[in-house]
Amino acid sequence: METTAHHPKRKLFALSLAALGVVYGDIGTSPLYAFRLCFNEATPPTEASILGVLSLIFWSLAGLITLKYLTLVLRADNRGEGGILALMALVRRSDRPATALGTKVIVAFGLFGAALLYGDGLITPAISVLSAVEGLQVAAPNLRGWVVPLALIVLVGLFWAQKYGTQRVGTVFGPIMAVWFVIIAWLGLRNIVQMPGVLAAINPAHAVAFFVDHRFHAFVTMGTVFLCMTGGEDLYLDMGHFGRQPIRIGWFTFVLPSLLMNYFGQGAYLLQHPQEVDNLFYRLAPTWSLYPLVILATAATVIASQAVISGAFSLSRQAMQLGYCPRQAIVHTSEDTIGQVYLPAVNGMLLVGTVALVLGFRHSDSLAGAYGLAVSMTMMLTTIMMTIFMHRQWHWHPALVALIMAPIFALDATFFASNILKIPYGGWVGLSVAIVMFTMMITWHRGRFLLSRKLADESLPLDAFIQEVGRKPPLRVSGTAVFLTGNADIVPRTLLHNYKHNKVLHDNIVLLRVMNEEVPRIPEAERVTIERLEAGVTRIVARYGFSEDPNLAALLRHLKIEGLELEPMKCTFFLGRVTLVLGSGSNMLPWRKHLFAFLARNSLDAFKFFHLPPNRIIEIGVQVKL
Repeated sequence: METTAHHPKRKLFALSLAALGVVYGDIGTSPLYAFRLCFNEATPPTEASILGVLSLIFWSLAGLITLKYLTLVLRADNRGEGGILALMALVRRSDRPATALGTKVIVAFGLFGAALLYGDGLITPAISVLSAVEGLQVAAPNLRGWVVPLALIVLVGLFWAQKYGTQRVGTVFGPIMAVWFVIIAWLGLRNIVQMPGVLAAINPAHAVAFFVDHRFHAFVTMGTVFLCMTGGEDLYLDMGHFGRQPIRIGWFTFVLPSLLMNYFGQGAYLLQHPQEVDNLFYRLAPTWSLYPLVILATAATVIASQAVISGAFSLSRQAMQLGYCPRQAIVHTSEDTIGQVYLPAVNGMLLVGTVALVLGFRHSDSLAGAYGLAVSMTMMLTTIMMTIFMHRQWHWHPALVALIMAPIFALDATFFASNILKIPYGGWVGLSVAIVMFTMMITWHRGRFLLSRKLADESLPLDAFIQEVGRKPPLRVSGTAVFLTGNADIVPRTLLHNYKHNKVLHDNIVLLRVMNEEVPRIPEAERVTIERLEAGVTRIVARYGFSEDPNLAALLRHLKIEGLELEPMKCTFFLGRVTLVLGSGSNMLPWRKHLFAFLARNSLDAFKFFHLPPNRIIEIGVQVKL
């Protein structure tokens, strides 16, 4: 994506407004439920506890979101792309090589952090939309039975709209979120004016006193305070959609001031009415405004879900290109911004999971037990990898890195430890989804490695094949045959099978290898390496980043090689359709072999993924025992 420095001011304003609708929906709707859930029988809403919780929220937003993400983490972009997988790739490319064990640990952290975001991504739409629609119960208690059906209708509509693209959705959602932030700021301010003493919570001494007074219950409350930060990782993950500058502009001009005013306004109201914790957010509003506010809140929570959905698309695409996810259909939804994509399979998975959660938990208070654990672990893993990155890539002195990151890690670790207590109450949901996704990713990567090694061990070296063809020239037919291969130093099985059964070779043989690099994009000047060999063989290596889609038809069409016709509609493409025969070898556990075979069967066909003309394809079946 172009850096925002190259956008005119009007474009920057449009991106900043769209970022409000896509990036800040999650964290922006936390006031609907986060503050009120901090109080219960063990932690009643006394003056000391209200000021203590507000102090924790204020300093957590300052430390984790403003300092960690907006100031530090957004600087760690992988050529414009963000997210924990992009950070993992950056750390692995460090100029200070790690040990083999260190590399494996970094990869494990990155993959599990990504998998955790899928788990939390299912919960965010469910709790956000439910908490908004539940506002109907304040205005009209007789509508209680309509809460779940209305929430489901809203969610289905949201996922259906994804096919129109992040920027279009963001263009619609951005102005709505701008209104939302203005309204919640006004609701908070009108209550702060009535009880200005609540601003004393800015003093961190109130947070310390809260822990001294409540001890273990204060630690438990941290798991609920964390709900105010749950959109933090989305800021980094969606950087590739909008860029660093629009995200920062949105935070400092709209989001942070509005959030603080609303949280402090809720605290001011609760100081005056300590018994009215239920539906606290809606109690800030005048009675006449309840119905419009419920409608606006529902729209805002739909937008909150957009952040995790667009983040899941970015995450899945990165995992696919890095070799940790099977091929899927990718639909580009913007001609101007390369990072904006729609993945139908991921969208469907999120829809099914979210609907299941709404039907299973049926209330936002119940879902609060499931919310937070996954994203708190992801944020802690991001902190660990960011610490390594600052030392290795930025070459900051270890003492300076420790001075900055140790307090942030302590806060992350406290939130994570507190959220662990939620496992019996629903936290197991996000964790279970994460474990499943992590298992699938490492199984796919391991299976592809073993399959590639198996094919290489049983294949003929390319040099030997060329020598054999030179000694005993076969019958040649006119035209160009393109063989896709994962290893350009060996003869693809498709070529050997074609030669063995048909006894002929094309005049021009192209071995085309696609290499995925751990950078978002490859400069066009470095895209292709071409090597002319003997016996009419040409070896082409095409390199792509993890934010690019390999369009091989377009690539070949623009290549100009003397004496070689590469127009896709005049070439014949030979692809292998691998059939896995599961053996009893010890390279992979039997259940993982079956999982890998299942993923392979459901992977998108290569010719579709690489955008090759279907009427120029010849598929040759290849059996491989794994």
